[in-house]
Amino acid sequence: MKMTDVIRRPLITEKTTVIREVGNTLVFEVAREANKIDIKRAVEQLLGSKVASVRTSLTHGKIKRQGRYSGQRPDWKKAYVRLRSGEKLPEFLQGA
Repeated sequence: MKMTDVIRRPLITEKTTVIREVGNTLVFEVAREANKIDIKRAVEQLLGSKVASVRTSLTHGKIKRQGRYSGQRPDWKKAYVRLRSGEKLPEFLQGA
Protein backbone atom coordinates (compact mmCIF):
# COMPACT_ATOMS: atom_id res chain seq x y z
CA MET A 1 0.00 0.00 0.00
CA LYS A 2 1.36 3.44 -0.95
CA MET A 3 1.84 6.07 1.74
CA THR A 4 -0.65 8.39 0.06
CA ASP A 5 -3.27 5.60 0.16
CA VAL A 6 -2.84 5.04 3.90
CA ILE A 7 -3.78 8.58 4.97
CA ARG A 8 -6.98 9.73 3.29
CA ARG A 9 -7.55 13.16 4.87
CA PRO A 10 -7.11 15.06 8.12
CA LEU A 11 -10.21 15.38 10.29
CA ILE A 12 -10.81 18.97 11.34
CA THR A 13 -13.60 19.35 13.88
CA GLU A 14 -13.96 21.22 17.17
CA LYS A 15 -12.88 18.16 19.13
CA THR A 16 -9.82 17.45 16.98
CA THR A 17 -8.79 21.11 17.08
CA VAL A 18 -8.76 21.04 20.90
CA ILE A 19 -6.84 17.74 20.89
CA ARG A 20 -4.31 19.18 18.45
CA GLU A 21 -3.69 22.33 20.51
CA VAL A 22 -3.57 20.69 23.94
CA GLY A 23 -2.12 17.25 23.31
CA ASN A 24 -0.01 17.70 20.14
CA THR A 25 -2.18 15.03 18.49
CA LEU A 26 -3.33 14.88 14.87
CA VAL A 27 -6.42 13.00 13.71
CA PHE A 28 -6.69 11.41 10.26
CA GLU A 29 -9.11 9.30 8.30
CA VAL A 30 -7.06 6.30 7.18
CA ALA A 31 -7.55 3.20 5.06
CA ARG A 32 -9.39 0.38 6.84
CA GLU A 33 -6.64 -2.10 5.94
CA ALA A 34 -3.87 0.08 7.41
CA ASN A 35 -2.33 -0.95 10.73
CA LYS A 36 -0.57 1.25 13.29
CA ILE A 37 2.89 0.63 11.80
CA ASP A 38 1.70 1.66 8.31
CA ILE A 39 0.10 4.82 9.72
CA LYS A 40 3.24 5.75 11.67
CA ARG A 41 5.48 5.31 8.61
CA ALA A 42 3.12 7.30 6.40
CA VAL A 43 2.92 10.25 8.81
CA GLU A 44 6.68 10.34 9.33
CA GLN A 45 7.39 10.25 5.58
CA LEU A 46 4.63 12.58 4.37
CA LEU A 47 4.72 15.18 7.16
CA GLY A 48 8.34 14.88 8.27
CA SER A 49 7.42 14.71 11.98
CA LYS A 50 8.42 12.02 14.46
CA VAL A 51 5.51 10.03 15.90
CA ALA A 52 5.28 9.05 19.57
CA SER A 53 2.16 6.85 19.43
CA VAL A 54 -0.79 5.88 17.24
CA ARG A 55 -4.30 4.96 18.40
CA THR A 56 -6.93 3.72 15.95
CA SER A 57 -10.68 3.28 16.08
CA LEU A 58 -13.26 1.94 13.67
CA THR A 59 -16.22 4.22 13.04
CA HIS A 60 -19.35 2.47 11.88
CA GLY A 61 -21.39 4.03 9.10
CA LYS A 62 -24.80 5.46 9.88
CA ILE A 63 -28.00 3.98 8.50
CA LYS A 64 -29.71 6.59 6.35
CA ARG A 65 -33.25 6.56 4.97
CA GLN A 66 -34.83 8.17 1.95
CA GLY A 67 -38.54 7.49 2.28
CA ARG A 68 -39.05 3.75 2.59
CA TYR A 69 -35.59 2.91 1.25
CA SER A 70 -32.71 2.59 3.65
CA GLY A 71 -29.01 2.28 3.08
CA GLN A 72 -25.84 2.37 5.10
CA ARG A 73 -22.81 4.62 4.81
CA PRO A 74 -19.51 2.74 4.71
CA ASP A 75 -17.47 2.03 7.83
CA TRP A 76 -14.18 3.92 8.12
CA LYS A 77 -11.10 4.05 10.31
CA LYS A 78 -9.82 6.97 12.36
CA ALA A 79 -6.25 7.38 13.64
CA TYR A 80 -5.09 9.57 16.53
CA VAL A 81 -1.38 10.30 15.95
CA ARG A 82 0.53 11.85 18.86
CA LEU A 83 3.72 13.63 17.85
CA ARG A 84 6.86 13.58 19.97
CA SER A 85 7.45 16.53 22.26
CA GLY A 86 9.24 19.35 20.49
CA GLU A 87 7.91 18.40 17.05
CA LYS A 88 6.13 21.13 15.11
CA LEU A 89 2.71 20.68 13.59
CA PRO A 90 2.55 20.63 9.78
CA GLU A 91 2.09 24.05 8.19
CA PHE A 92 -1.27 23.24 6.59
CA LEU A 93 -2.73 22.65 10.08
CA GLN A 94 -1.23 25.71 11.79
CA GLY A 95 -4.15 28.08 11.19
CA ALA A 96 -6.97 25.52 11.20
